[in-house]
Amino acid sequence: MSDPIPRRTPAPGRARKRAIREHAARAGVAYSEAARQLESVGLRPGETLSRYGRTIYPIGFDPHRQLLVERRERRSFEERVSDTRRAAILPHGRARHLVERFPPSRGRTGSGVGSLYHGEGREELLSMLYIVIVAESPGLLPEVGDLAWIAELGEDTALDTACADIDREARRLLGQDPLALWSSIQQALTVAERIVDGQVRQEAIRQTALLSTMMTPRLGYAGEPYVPGLPVAGARQILDALLIVADDGHAPGTRVRLLTQPHDARSATIIGARWGSSGPPVGYLVWVDGATAPLSARPDDLIVLADQETLPR
Repeated sequence: MSDPIPRRTPAPGRARKRAIREHAARAGVAYSEAARQLESVGLRPGETLSRYGRTIYPIGFDPHRQLLVERRERRSFEERVSDTRRAAILPHGRARHLVERFPPSRGRTGSGVGSLYHGEGREELLSMLYIVIVAESPGLLPEVGDLAWIAELGEDTALDTACADIDREARRLLGQDPLALWSSIQQALTVAERIVDGQVRQEAIRQTALLSTMMTPRLGYAGEPYVPGLPVAGARQILDALLIVADDGHAPGTRVRLLTQPHDARSATIIGARWGSSGPPVGYLVWVDGATAPLSARPDDLIVLADQETLPR
């Protein structure tokens, strides 16, 4: 009887080298840099520093959202073209497109994170933001003919490229103080109601009525008056996810691990991004599991947990 073939003993460091190669490919960095990162912060398999990579549709805890995202990914070419044609119509068409493209979600149970990409009136607020841009920064607007031509490609990202300036400006507007934002919208709607473009003018008239409704006091369950206000958080998260499509980063809902004291090694959820004038996020707003308030973090202070993307590319 022949002797059994001895099992091959793994060469020392082979698993580590494979992990370095995989991290280098995932993060888009050199092998030496990947090795340094793995050693310096103790990255586990599949994890990356949040400065690298991209998460657009984080694995969430809302099965309905998951269904909507997967269904959207399976659209036919005709459906894609129909969607991009609508997305090319400013202001209201693109606003509706974005709300449908990034549906509501929710945080992990027990994390303290509630609804994400949520809030009544998100579509209306986004439309108002584009009207502000029409009134205040018309030079940022892409040519209507260019948008119509690009829409026939049926590619969301091609249209995103054409609308990159106005999308980033819309996100910047949402960074204003709520009262300043409300004032900017009111002034822009007044200007837009006199604009020659009939489509913009009609939308401005409609949004003026909606804004008045949003800001009108109502009575709560206990009879106390309250103002619903603008769904700023949900609109911000939609635009954060949109900008990440082109510039990389990690969308709200992405699960991370912190590297800084006093929260070292604790898990958290990204609930927003901070942007510069160009490029990927310069920081994130995160909610540490079980916390009562969010905190700001630099990209180098966060590790993105493994397998966060719903639709890996």
